[in-house]
Amino acid sequence: MPIKDTALGRDVRIVHPDLVNLYGCVVGDESRIGTFVEIQAGAEIGARCKISSHSFICEGVTIEDEVFVGHGVMFTNDKYPKATTADGRLQQASDWTLQRTRVGRGASIGSNATILCGVTIGEGASVGAGAVVTKDVPPGAIVAGVPARVLSAAENTLLSDRRS
Repeated sequence: MPIKDTALGRDVRIVHPDLVNLYGCVVGDESRIGTFVEIQAGAEIGARCKISSHSFICEGVTIEDEVFVGHGVMFTNDKYPKATTADGRLQQASDWTLQRTRVGRGASIGSNATILCGVTIGEGASVGAGAVVTKDVPPGAIVAGVPARVLSAAENTLLSDRRS
C-alpha cells in the first residue's frame, strides 16, 4: 500500500509504512499512524494525534491536534451513498456531495466507532467504543450508543485545562 503525495510533519511515526494507504492527505507533527490505516486525499490530521490500526479517514475529514482515534474507527463523507446514478451508470465525483466532518482538539474516539458525515465532535469530547455518531457532539461531552447519545456533558477536562 502506498504513501503518495502526502505531507508528513516532523517526527511522524508510521508503524508499518508498507501496510498503510495514505494519499493526498496531511499528517501533523509527531502523529502516530497504525497498521492498515487509510487516509484519503483531502483529509487533514493534526499534530500529536494517534490513529490506531484498521481505521479509515476519508476525504473531507479534519482531525485537529491531540486527537485519539481507536482501532477500526470509520468515517463517512456521503449522506446518500450509491453505486450508480438513476440512469444506471456508475457514480462519478460529480454525482454526489462531499460532507465535511471535524474532530476538535483533544477529542477521543473509541474503537469501532462510526462517524457519519457532516458532524462536529467538539474539543475534549469522548466517543464510546462502538458508538455511531449521527449528530454533533458538544465540547467535553461523553457520548455512547447507537445512535450516540450524550451520557455526560462537559465533564471531560480539555488538555489545555490540564496543562495550566
